[in-house]
Amino acid sequence: MKYIFAVALLFIPFLNKAETIKIAAIDWCPQICPKQPHNPGYVFELVNTVFKDGPYQIQVDYFPWSRAIKNVLTGQYHALLSPAKAEAPQLRYPTHDVGQQAMCFFTKKDNSWRYAGTPSLKGKQIGIAIDTSIEELNDYVASHLDQFQFQPYHERYISQNAKKLEKGRIDSFLFTYNSTRYELMKEGIWHHYQEAGCVSNAPIYIGFTPDPTKYKEVSHMIHYFDDKMTELGHYTLKDDLLKQYGLR
Repeated sequence: MKYIFAVALLFIPFLNKAETIKIAAIDWCPQICPKQPHNPGYVFELVNTVFKDGPYQIQVDYFPWSRAIKNVLTGQYHALLSPAKAEAPQLRYPTHDVGQQAMCFFTKKDNSWRYAGTPSLKGKQIGIAIDTSIEELNDYVASHLDQFQFQPYHERYISQNAKKLEKGRIDSFLFTYNSTRYELMKEGIWHHYQEAGCVSNAPIYIGFTPDPTKYKEVSHMIHYFDDKMTELGHYTLKDDLLKQYGLR
């Protein structure tokens, strides 16, 4: 009897152990906020809500954007938070998105310029993050590289470009509306800057690795994610989290 009991105890951890989904992400408040455990970001909270109490547990590690994409493309990580499809078209995507990103221009407050299509960009120097998709401007960027100052996206990207504006090194920079406003408000300097027109509003996703050795397990993850999002109420869940973070 003692032997049978010991064998049963040996198998309990294996029966209860959840499969780990390794997620590569960036510091991208208010969507993903690794330095704020009580407000970890609405995208982080959404994904955590979907996978908690199920057969999966999530492990999120943070990298610069380009490296995060590479880690998922090569299969070192199962999933990426949270690209627009054009930013990482090789990834596998669920049906349901995890939010929206409005890609906008930002200028100094006293600058009267506003984006009004590609003709309005003539003669302008613009800050832009590497490996970000500007949707309708992608072709223009590719054919006018001399107008764009590229740098990796990391947690200092917004503040660095704000300083470039102050020094007159650029006329404007491009980034997502919610993140830019959030970061500059946190620094207490948003009143010195303004949104000067937006290029696009694209859905963002949790994107999964195309690594063929992980095809079957990733298929199960995608299926589970979509089923759970439907069960939880896709739109209601997103709207409630956005309101919680004071976002539109």
